[in-house]
Formats: sequence, structure tokens, C-alpha cells
Amino acid sequence: MIEHLLEPLVCERFRNDERYREGHLRVVNALPGRRVLGLHSPEMKQVARQISNEGCDVFLSNGMCQRCKNGTEVISCFERENHDSLCYEEIVIWGYLINLEQCNLAQRFSLLEYYVPVMDNWAVCDTYCAHAKWMKRAEKNILWAFLQRWFYSGFEFEVRFAVVVSMCYFLDKDWYERVFQRINLLDFAYIKSAYTTVKGKLKVAQEGTVHGEEPYYVRMAVAWLLATALAKFPIETKAFVCASKLPADVIQLYVRKARESYRTRDVKAID
Repeated sequence: MIEHLLEPLVCERFRNDERYREGHLRVVNALPGRRVLGLHSPEMKQVARQISNEGCDVFLSNGMCQRCKNGTEVISCFERENHDSLCYEEIVIWGYLINLEQCNLAQRFSLLEYYVPVMDNWAVCDTYCAHAKWMKRAEKNILWAFLQRWFYSGFEFEVRFAVVVSMCYFLDKDWYERVFQRINLLDFAYIKSAYTTVKGKLKVAQEGTVHGEEPYYVRMAVAWLLATALAKFPIETKAFVCASKLPADVIQLYVRKARESYRTRDVKAID
């Protein structure tokens, strides 16, 4: 696809420093088979802006080279290709391109119908959500209705997408109660993960393992949302946590997240 644009931007330290490379791969924690080239967010944003403004050549899996005039045409190529062949950075850039598109809400949702199911990694999901600034301007009722499909999904990162979007764009005085009610309905046993739970320190990076119960990345997202809510609505958040049906390990993760955050480290997470 667009690896020819990415390879020159890989830093020498990632190429030559094994310890640094292993550290990067541990943080990303891609699933086995998902290649990671080693780019960081600034480089990926740079490529996305360049593609959005100027287009680029795209090398398809059938061996053909297609000249795309803009980001819209590159997104169409991403949608048609075998997603398993894409590297981690290409999937992140796909998300950046969606956010850079000049389009209405219905068109944006249509692009996400293809993109959200491709998310297979916490960094892809969270990078997309954090940079989806168009969501601040979107009609909240329509956006909330769109999220419900993903809340009901049985796939880990589709659900994480809904949770992280809720955390980023719905934790205000008009919406936080509905957010709480929705995460309280999550059926963690129904949500499947491609990651394997292990104990002890991992010896090899990028092997698709986590230190927590399945679906680990949904549990962490809910804990993160609650820790963020604690900073904004401490009394209401603590009351919800105490009355909720959330699993004990999710509440423990929330307490840990609250302690780690500079905004809540001095706030009791549970009364």
C-alpha cells in the first residue's frame, strides 16, 4: 500500500537498537502477524496530511500501482485491500485520513463502518479517537446512537472504540449518567479477544499477550473512563462505582488508574 512513504521515516534507533525496538513493540503490543515499522505519531500525522493534500501512489496486493489524487481515493484503496496485509502504521494513517476528510456526519459514519472493524490494537483505537475532533462538533444524540452498535459488539476493539469515544466526548454534565448506565450494561463474558492472558514478565515483544482477564483492553478502557470521570464528577463517579455491576477487576483497575493520574492521585477512588 504506502510502505514506500513510511520506510524512509523509520528512525535509525528503531532499526539498530534492539532494546529500543523491543520497548516500542511492547508498548504497541500488536497481534502476531501485524507488522510494525517503528514510526511514531508525528511522522504518521505528517504522512496523512501529505496524502490528504497531495494524494500518493498506492501499491496494491495484486501488484498494480494506483495513483490516488487525494485522501479520499487512498481511503477507498484501504477499504478494498486485504486488511491483514496492512502494517500497524498504515492502519493508523487510515484513521488520520478519515479525520482529515471534509464530509458530513453520515459520510463520516460510512467511513467508520469499514474502519472500526479493522481496529485490532489499543494504539490504533485510541489514536483515532483522540484525534477525531469532528466529534466535538457532531450532534451528540446522533453520535451516541451510532456508538450503540459498537457497544453491543462481541469484538474487543469495537467495544473499546465506543468506550473511548464516550470518555473523550461524552463525559459532561448532560451525558455522563447515560455513559455510566451504558458501561454498566457491558457483558464482558460476551466480548471476545484475540489476545492471550499470561502471567509473569513477557520475554518477547509483539506476541499478542496481556496481563489481565479477557477482554483486557475493554476492561482497561472502562477503568480509564471511570478515572477520567472521577476528576470531573468525583461524588457521582464514586456513587456509581459502588452501585454498579462492574466486575471486581475492572474496579481494581479503575482505582489503580485514579492513583496514577495527577488529577486524581489525591482523590479517594472509592468511599
